[in-house]
Amino acid sequence: MAAARASQGEINVGELERKASVVGGGALALYGLTRRSLPGVLLALAGGSLVYRGVTGHCSTYAALGVSTAGDDYRPAVSVPHGQGTKVEKSVTVNRPPRDLYGFWRDFENLPHFMEHLESVTTLDGTRSHWKVKGPAGSAVEWDAEIINDQEGRLIAWRSLDAADVGNAGSVRFEPIDGGRATEVKVTLEYDPPAGALGVAFARLFGEEPAQQVADDLRRFKEFVESRESLTNLNVVQASAVTAGPLDIVQQASEESFPASDPPSYTSDAPPR
Repeated sequence: MAAARASQGEINVGELERKASVVGGGALALYGLTRRSLPGVLLALAGGSLVYRGVTGHCSTYAALGVSTAGDDYRPAVSVPHGQGTKVEKSVTVNRPPRDLYGFWRDFENLPHFMEHLESVTTLDGTRSHWKVKGPAGSAVEWDAEIINDQEGRLIAWRSLDAADVGNAGSVRFEPIDGGRATEVKVTLEYDPPAGALGVAFARLFGEEPAQQVADDLRRFKEFVESRESLTNLNVVQASAVTAGPLDIVQQASEESFPASDPPSYTSDAPPR
């Protein structure tokens, strides 16, 4: 049944990768069964998962990221090898149409407005960009990334390029709800920390756990875009409405409505008595 479904447009694993999954998964499953222990059972299950992936040609992780290695134009280099790294999935409902949010997110240089750990994003060309992120204990992490799947108004998927400090791949989906007046924004992120599981544990000590980062970033994203009438020309006001206090937001709105050179209409020109 699964194989039948995979043949109906869900095959996203290339032929060579499928063969490697079957051979490697079978060997891993047999080895695990010979151990006759709990770790052995876990190895056998992991091997069985690889065999299933190879037989059906379907990988759920690839599907979540909008990636397929089955096409002729696929480049085999991957940022996070299958079965390795850490995966994070978070979502938030935003009261803005999908197309507005897609357009804002597609300009990656907008992301530091609400991603507080993201120091900067520099656009290199139509698909490539350079990212710089604040790391633990004042360190910095940098990499180049490329867009690998771009569906206007619906999906943006990316992966880091070779020589990245932290290999990563991810996607953001914009699903319309409430008749298209609102959007469910779903972020899927998979990354391979420099020290594997130890790197994740180290990051948590510094309050840098990526799952919490993504959740906090989406919350700030929602607040940022819902607080603005327009998502264009964001550099007019440098201070973020998300990080500002309530009085700052009121003052910012006033300054946007009444430029400094034009006093508000309620200001009297009469000299003080």
